[in-house]
Amino acid sequence: MPSFDTPVPVGAFALLFFAFAVKQLAADFLLQSAWMAHGKDRASAWILPLCAHTGLHGLGTLLIVLPVKPALWWLALVDFAVHTVIDRGKGLIGQRTHFPPTDTRFWWLIGIDQFLHHVTHIGLAAILAVG
Repeated sequence: MPSFDTPVPVGAFALLFFAFAVKQLAADFLLQSAWMAHGKDRASAWILPLCAHTGLHGLGTLLIVLPVKPALWWLALVDFAVHTVIDRGKGLIGQRTHFPPTDTRFWWLIGIDQFLHHVTHIGLAAILAVG
């Protein structure tokens, strides 16, 4: 495999990405209430449950960023915004398609959602790990 010259220290990046993966697990599965999970996908009155849920993501990111690079606190707002767009998009697609959990496409949708979140976290970890 060819070597890549990168200003991102691998150890710091790996540790930060691990922290973001734990944050994702906590915010999407351990701390998300039924009110958030069902409410964010509704056709109406969805904004409060969605923002409560994506607020968990933003708070988790803030807790990761502050000890590493406090000046980059605003990355928590970026994460909040990105999670809001991804989760609302998944909700809108779910409303239009009505895939039941027995349909493979239901799981594809969840998988794409999680993939996009992890790609976001790769970027955030790289930003934090540089210099």
